[in-house]
Amino acid sequence: MEKARKKFYGAKTSPALVTVPAQNYIMIRGKGNPNDIDFSNRVSALYSLAYAVKMAYKAAAIQNEFHDFTVFPLEGIWQKPEGAELVKENLEYTIMIRQPDFICKDMVKAALEQVKMKKPNPLFDEISFDTMQDGTCVELLHIGAYDDEPVSFEKMEQFALSNHLERTKRYHREIYLNNANRVEKSKLKTILRYTVR
Repeated sequence: MEKARKKFYGAKTSPALVTVPAQNYIMIRGKGNPNDIDFSNRVSALYSLAYAVKMAYKAAAIQNEFHDFTVFPLEGIWQKPEGAELVKENLEYTIMIRQPDFICKDMVKAALEQVKMKKPNPLFDEISFDTMQDGTCVELLHIGAYDDEPVSFEKMEQFALSNHLERTKRYHREIYLNNANRVEKSKLKTILRYTVR
């Protein structure tokens, strides 16, 4: 677990190539400004389920087969409508939390039923469990405010150009290594990643 965490969550501040294998996630889709309450509510629902999955696994595991794990950081896939200027209200996103390989769909489903009874929330019905494979990507660790990300994306574009790499999808992935509500903007750490060929 720790080796995987270092490999896929240990980006540097200069662009690099990484190959990301298939990984399992709990995820929820949304649309609109990430500063709005709806986005926060979706993040809260995801974390409620992520911790419920961990607790249910811990309760069911036979002691000597128990692999304790830290809940992975929040990730987001972001896409703006094609050809449009960036208007945050029009953003489409999927936010997600990675699940360890030993957590299966049935375990997530059982934890979801439990959490629905404990803290009813209509957003739980929108959460799904799925596998994603990003493959070959350019990534970079962005330090600072989210609104300053274009500077980091420019570095990534230059790196891709220099290495004859072509971006294959319009969306990009962001991995949030710290909490925007608890850390000042200048110290935020976000991995930026997009697929190339």
